[in-house]
Amino acid sequence: MQTALVTGASAGFGAAIARQLLRDGMRVVLAARRLDKLAEIAASSPDHAHAVQLDVSRRESIPAALASLPDAFSRIDVLVNNAGLARGLAPAQEADGNDWDEMIATNCAGLVHVTRALLPGMVQRGSGTIVNLGSVAGEFPYPGGNVYGATKAFVHQFTQNLNADLIGTGVRATCIEPGLCGGTEFSAVRFKGDMARAEAAYQGVQPLTAQDIADTVSWIVHRPAHVTINTISMMPNCQSFAPLAVRRA
Repeated sequence: MQTALVTGASAGFGAAIARQLLRDGMRVVLAARRLDKLAEIAASSPDHAHAVQLDVSRRESIPAALASLPDAFSRIDVLVNNAGLARGLAPAQEADGNDWDEMIATNCAGLVHVTRALLPGMVQRGSGTIVNLGSVAGEFPYPGGNVYGATKAFVHQFTQNLNADLIGTGVRATCIEPGLCGGTEFSAVRFKGDMARAEAAYQGVQPLTAQDIADTVSWIVHRPAHVTINTISMMPNCQSFAPLAVRRA
């Protein structure tokens, strides 16, 4: 039986991914800051789910969390780097530098340090799958995306460079890049609890759902061992590419 570790598993994409992998018959380590939320998910499958408190933005918490895992959950075959966030939508010249620091610490530094902690074991065993949650914002810029978009571009490039390093090891990495997705805390976090503004982003549209992302992760994880899925870019049908901006005098 394979074991997966899902970061940011307390809500949204992470919770849906964890539940899907449990339904697939895997053991799952649910990792996030809110241990009470994780415990609710783990209670549905006590023999196959284990909750561990982890704030990926605090580098020192990563080895401590991994060292605390029971033997049955200590060998990680699948890592889903889902923990991440967007803060604010202000133009760069007005943005809060603390928001920028938090996004970089979580979306970039946290992701790479969790990966670095688990990668040697995967390589030693000759197998492993890493799924990184990126965003279409990493490829297509938009006003106010500034550092958030840059962090997701980092996730994309880090994933591809992982595959360059991991050729022939049996370990593979994928970057999933979703577009507009509803039913999660993403916009509420971005707008710091301004629910009217958060909900406005999804009015009159049918966005992707967390389960759409979970289904995609499940499909990637269960590809044959010789198959690497480098990148998946996905949007709802209500979203597509915008024209380039032109400012006229």
